[in-house]
Amino acid sequence: MPKLTADQALQMLMEGNKRYVAAKMLRPNQSAQRRGEVAKDQGPLAVILGCSDSRVPPEIIFDQGLGDLFVIRLAGNVVDNLALGSIEYAVAHLGAPLVMVLGHSRCGAVSAAVQVVEKGAPTPGHIASLVEAVWPAVNKMRGRPGDLLDNAITANVALVVERLRNTPPTLSEFLQKGRLRIVGARYDLDTGMVERLG
Repeated sequence: MPKLTADQALQMLMEGNKRYVAAKMLRPNQSAQRRGEVAKDQGPLAVILGCSDSRVPPEIIFDQGLGDLFVIRLAGNVVDNLALGSIEYAVAHLGAPLVMVLGHSRCGAVSAAVQVVEKGAPTPGHIASLVEAVWPAVNKMRGRPGDLLDNAITANVALVVERLRNTPPTLSEFLQKGRLRIVGARYDLDTGMVERLG
């Protein structure tokens, strides 16, 4: 199969999401034959950096199958060095032309950060690390019109996209050479729709 461009990969994701929203999924690439094909090698059409939320499984909401998506999931769709290494691997070694940072409505990690910023709520254990990662988005949106949680979810996606775009050597170089596109998006828990951001 010929390699897809980033635009083609993005179109496939958005078309898959439309099928999911309309409950007309094709459930492609889920056969025993496909399992055999990807057992030998993989060439995902996109990397999805998404939230760990159980209600936002990328393969389902984009109606994709085995070997189609290289998925990294951390609460709050945050990025650390391990996630960066995983993304770089998918881009440089597997040839993924597209990275999508996928946030979602009513995100619990962003909500926890809002509670800390607004009310000084405690953050037990390692949850503090997640809150710390999302804090810049919450602070950026404080005092702005609209709902702070809603605004911070969108801002968090934008900040992660910006960080990825400016991460040398692999991601920034692949971007400059036109071999990679990094986009932000947001999933609506109620409608199932994915909206492109920016």
